[in-house]
Amino acid sequence: MRVEFCGVRGSTPAPGAAFVRVGGHTSCVAIAHNGEAPSLLLDGGTGLRQVTALLQGQAFQGSLLLSHLHWDHVHGLPFFTSGAAEGARVEVQLPSPDGDPVATLERGMSPPHFPVGPMDLGPGWAYRTLREGEQQLEGFTVLARVIPHKGGQTFGFRVSDGTSSMAYLSDHMPLALGDGPAGYGALHDAAMALADGVDLLVHDAQYVAAEFPRVAYLGHASVEYCVSLARSAGARRLALFHHAPDRTDDDVEQMTADARCDDVDVLTATQGLVVDLPN
Repeated sequence: MRVEFCGVRGSTPAPGAAFVRVGGHTSCVAIAHNGEAPSLLLDGGTGLRQVTALLQGQAFQGSLLLSHLHWDHVHGLPFFTSGAAEGARVEVQLPSPDGDPVATLERGMSPPHFPVGPMDLGPGWAYRTLREGEQQLEGFTVLARVIPHKGGQTFGFRVSDGTSSMAYLSDHMPLALGDGPAGYGALHDAAMALADGVDLLVHDAQYVAAEFPRVAYLGHASVEYCVSLARSAGARRLALFHHAPDRTDDDVEQMTADARCDDVDVLTATQGLVVDLPN
């Protein structure tokens, strides 16, 4: 299983010279069977535009899971060139509490907020409501669980190809469920189930513990929580993800260095990073 990071920032894109090494595009991860084109995408932030280059301009054929509908996770949808190409198939699943995924997405993708709606993206696009549970998608086994985050239903994912596995908790507010054993947030059932023994845990690392409680209202996790979860769940590698838009490359790299430990391989999720599992 190949995991490629196409967008790694959180909240809003971060352009500029101070953000080049880590990358400025927002959340999008492309997953492929080894030797094949990506067929499973997690989130559609501005990083979704980068997937077209991975496909060498060819039409996308696969599924796109939206963990939630905040701007930084959907802004790439109208600009996904390979999704608009002739012959494209884009099966979108998204949280929709009222059971109408198109209407839910249209709340932010319709005038006066934006001129292009979900049904304008191309004939190959289809939408359905994302629900908790396990399903088979594009040859992968995908487990979806609701996790706490501020401002709407949010999912985390566990993806396996039968040989290797990865977990994706892009936006996560564990403090919403209590302080937990170390004060960084609860090691709750959903997070533990998603991260249990995975080869790679991709996790919201927008803040460090010293920035709390000032930033708690924004609904994200600390790097220290990421490490605590990875250790407790037995994850082999941890990719720090969803970097704060004002955290420079140097700051992110120092944050990662400070988080390194003996029992978990901690790395920075950078735009363009490829992780082949198992490795």
